[in-house]
Amino acid sequence: QVQLVESGGGLVQAGGSLRLSCAASGSIFSFNIMGWGWYRQAPGKQRELVATITSGGSTNYLDSVKGRFTISRDNAKNTVYLQLNSLKPDDTAVYYCNLAVLHRGAPVTYWGQGTQVTVSS
Repeated sequence: QVQLVESGGGLVQAGGSLRLSCAASGSIFSFNIMGWGWYRQAPGKQRELVATITSGGSTNYLDSVKGRFTISRDNAKNTVYLQLNSLKPDDTAVYYCNLAVLHRGAPVTYWGQGTQVTVSS
């Protein structure tokens, strides 16, 4: 089993910055990591993919956050980060991290509990 714990959310004014962290613990060393992702879900809206980073380091972003958000990872710490800059009220949501692994050849996905990001205008 793998546990993901997010941190770093909070209340910030528009234009401000936050850095989210997601640390993995448990039996992660027994898995082949495929990649990490950050998702978000605003009230009344569907969860959407914000950013991903593969095991090879390739990144991808939601169009609306390109140039403002940066995903990165620290393999030694089994941690993924999401730097949020130039925040807008529309970025307000619960942010979830996601870890995709291969376990005995089968894909398995783990989710964190979420961290609230609130951007005031």
